[in-house]
Amino acid sequence: MSARRAGRFLKHVLIYAGLVVFLSPFLIVILNSFKKTQYFVENPIALPDTFSFANYIDAFHKMNFMQGFINTLLITVFGVFVIILFSSMTGYLFVRFDWKVNKILFFIMLAAMTVPFQVIMIPLVMLYGNLGLLDSKAMLIFMYMGFGVPLGVFTFHGFIKGISYELEESSFLDGCSRLRTFFQIVFPLLKPVVVTLIVLDVLWIWNDYLLPSLVLLSPSNRTLPLSTYAFFSSYSVDYGPLMAGLVMTIIPVLILYLILQDYVIRGITEGALK
Repeated sequence: MSARRAGRFLKHVLIYAGLVVFLSPFLIVILNSFKKTQYFVENPIALPDTFSFANYIDAFHKMNFMQGFINTLLITVFGVFVIILFSSMTGYLFVRFDWKVNKILFFIMLAAMTVPFQVIMIPLVMLYGNLGLLDSKAMLIFMYMGFGVPLGVFTFHGFIKGISYELEESSFLDGCSRLRTFFQIVFPLLKPVVVTLIVLDVLWIWNDYLLPSLVLLSPSNRTLPLSTYAFFSSYSVDYGPLMAGLVMTIIPVLILYLILQDYVIRGITEGALK
């Protein structure tokens, strides 16, 4: 019994130690958001002398927070919407229609998930740059759809296979079309997967820096991660307001994740095992 208690105690110690390791960068950013840049450079892990919101006010104005917030919100909302819409319909098509080409396309989508973005980013930017399609929020949303749909299709595909086809047959007998059946019968049953993908895609698109930095060239189109450019000069970095800007940037998605976290693991597990 004592050995079991000791093992349980050790497991809890390791869990809490891991929690501290994972949370420490976030806590350091929060603490340094209340410091002046000079104090941050001297000792980045020390507690601030006073908790002043001057850095937050400075960051709000320097990074044009509201403009960046609106751009990020529009790109995230529409990006997640098209990913959920097209991936759910594609996953349904692959499951319910036993076409040979569907198996090939499904395999191609799975293979696409293994290709790192860094491999294709230079040809991608060159291609769309030569076509004059860069510096557009719509084009960025289109690219997010291309990169996000394969994971969505894989997740929806596994979940839809576990849905009884008799439900759809009943709606067909009542005169419902295939499209109406999908949105009124099948799609409501996909709630766990939909919520999971919403959380994962929001976290990805909202915090993404690399792809927007390649596509959005003008300052008026910058997202919140790109707005941190305002704190970098040729020879120095204004770390205090930068940390405050980072905290303000991650607060919306952090709140969303805390609200919907119960669906994340359940949705991924059900979509992968069904």
